[in-house]
Amino acid sequence: MKAITFVCCLFVVHSVTAQDITVKGKITDAKTGKGVKASILYKSYPTGGITGRFRDSTFTFTIFGSSKYHITAEAEGYNPGTALVDPKDVDANHTITRDLVLTKKGETIELDHLIFEQGKGVIDPKSFQGLDEVVAMMKEDTRLVIQLEGHTDNQGDAKKNMELSQDRVENVKKYLVSKGVAKDRVKTKAFGGTQPILNANTPEARKRNRRVEMRILQD
Repeated sequence: MKAITFVCCLFVVHSVTAQDITVKGKITDAKTGKGVKASILYKSYPTGGITGRFRDSTFTFTIFGSSKYHITAEAEGYNPGTALVDPKDVDANHTITRDLVLTKKGETIELDHLIFEQGKGVIDPKSFQGLDEVVAMMKEDTRLVIQLEGHTDNQGDAKKNMELSQDRVENVKKYLVSKGVAKDRVKTKAFGGTQPILNANTPEARKRNRRVEMRILQD
């Protein structure tokens, strides 16, 4: 009886993990929020070949198994957008949503998934998946050279804010390099609190001003 129970359990586990997963998303302009018609490519990550292509402002495809996938969206006049798809992120409806927001060339891309320990340059592990998307983008296009730009709020000592913003971008660079990105492809620049997005002295404004942005220098 025990042997039969064991075999049944194995069968149940296989059935759940092998279920098809629907991946869907949309491509939008970072400022206007409007859809952007883009060339969309997805492939198994990190070593797989091209699996599928689309040309639209939305996409839907099906994946099977436990492999990760990398999505790239490119549109004329925009920086490329990328996303990683991990089957572990599937929801109750067996769906994963990955929306890609494109910025115009010359504009910075805010790494809004980044979290640091308060007042320090230490990256919270929750940020690693988002940084892995940058790694995937850099490996996908080996011509890319980026600049990481660090910002703090404008409260407190200006010199310490400058040092903190430098420390944070250097730690982001170290993470990218540790994942196989050549260090000469990642530049850094610190601004401290000199370039706030919002000038209001409120908790919300200060939080918005603390950020790391990515600028594509060469593509």
